[in-house]
Amino acid sequence: MSVPYRQDMPPPGGFEPIRYKRYLPFKGPSGAVIFGIAMLISGFGIHGVGMANREKRELLREKTWARIHLVPLLMAEGDRDMYRRTHAALEREKEIMKDVKGWQYGGKVYNTDKYIPPSIQI
Repeated sequence: MSVPYRQDMPPPGGFEPIRYKRYLPFKGPSGAVIFGIAMLISGFGIHGVGMANREKRELLREKTWARIHLVPLLMAEGDRDMYRRTHAALEREKEIMKDVKGWQYGGKVYNTDKYIPPSIQI
């Protein structure tokens, strides 16, 4: 008995397409997006450092000018203090040496006509 020959045929509508590509799930942004975000953050950081440096420079300038304007006041205060101490020292000398004959209080210590500021604290 002979069986009729029957050829194997594709199903109606054809076979499914062969999957040859890699279908990987989405795992985050691309490298270009990450690089762009990193550059944006770095740009904001550099801008912040620049603004902080500008503020620091301005505060230093303000501090310098404040010191420059305070110098005459501080010098005058030092002069008043020196005058007060010198006057008090002369009064003490006058009181201590009142019994010594021929003593001139407040006389020169050095044999010169130049002004020599006191070398020790009065």
